[in-house]
Amino acid sequence: MEAVWQWGINIIIAIQQVHGPLLDGFFTAITFLGDEQFYLVLIPAMVWCLDFRFGVRLAAFFLMASYINAGLKDLFQHPRPFVLEPGVKLAEAEGYGLPSGHAQSAIVVWGTLAARWRSTWLLGLAIALIVLIGFSRVYLGVHFPTDVLAGWAVGGILIAIYLAAQPEVERWLSKLNLWWQVSLALAVPVALVLVHPTKDAVTTLAPLSGAGLGFVLACRYVRFDPGGQWWRRLARFLLGIVVVLALYLGLKAVFPGEGSSLYLVFRFLRYALMGLWVTLGAPWLFSLLRLTGATKPA
Repeated sequence: MEAVWQWGINIIIAIQQVHGPLLDGFFTAITFLGDEQFYLVLIPAMVWCLDFRFGVRLAAFFLMASYINAGLKDLFQHPRPFVLEPGVKLAEAEGYGLPSGHAQSAIVVWGTLAARWRSTWLLGLAIALIVLIGFSRVYLGVHFPTDVLAGWAVGGILIAIYLAAQPEVERWLSKLNLWWQVSLALAVPVALVLVHPTKDAVTTLAPLSGAGLGFVLACRYVRFDPGGQWWRRLARFLLGIVVVLALYLGLKAVFPGEGSSLYLVFRFLRYALMGLWVTLGAPWLFSLLRLTGATKPA
């Protein structure tokens, strides 16, 4: 692999020959569109303001894909370019490099959005973001070109499987009784974390557990319509995201940090509560405050 890595470093060095403050700022902004924090905002916006069921499906797909990405990185254990050549580092990044999580997530999220709404402009935007996000990772020196290509390949395989299997899986799940739905929502993520008990696994599977539980209960007990006037949608988003950030940042400050024997347990709880809020707590509060699209009894 040394020859491939050296080839990748040469590509990065060649690209960075034209780098400067303006380009650095542009590609840092582009790479943010593939960060965890960006999806922490985008996916709740989908759930609360556009399409509740699709938003939850997108969240589940994205989180499972991220778990797979973390597992592949730990399996291959490929270094990042700046580990071998520190001078190419223009941004911070942790963990292993292959496959690129940013490149994979760009296909998973933007590809799924383009497949859902099937508009020319959205397809063009999706393609542009997929290419730019992947390129930004190479430009910033945090991924080899091969990492990005692998991320695109894995993302393409996953979205093909998702589009083919999602309708049948959803029909099967909808036929289960409440007890089985709740059990699966809680047990499957916990079992997968036990298979691969790492920080990244908890980060992806804990919100899946909370969101899955919340979705099951919300579909039965909460009347929520993500439509309505623009100001209702904006009010829902602002109110909901404040709580998401409070859980994300507030609980991080008070829960045990890395190094504690209970770190992963409390991290799981923190992220699970965020997922539960997005799919159950927030829709219930929006309905209570009459901020939903359906404001009159049927």
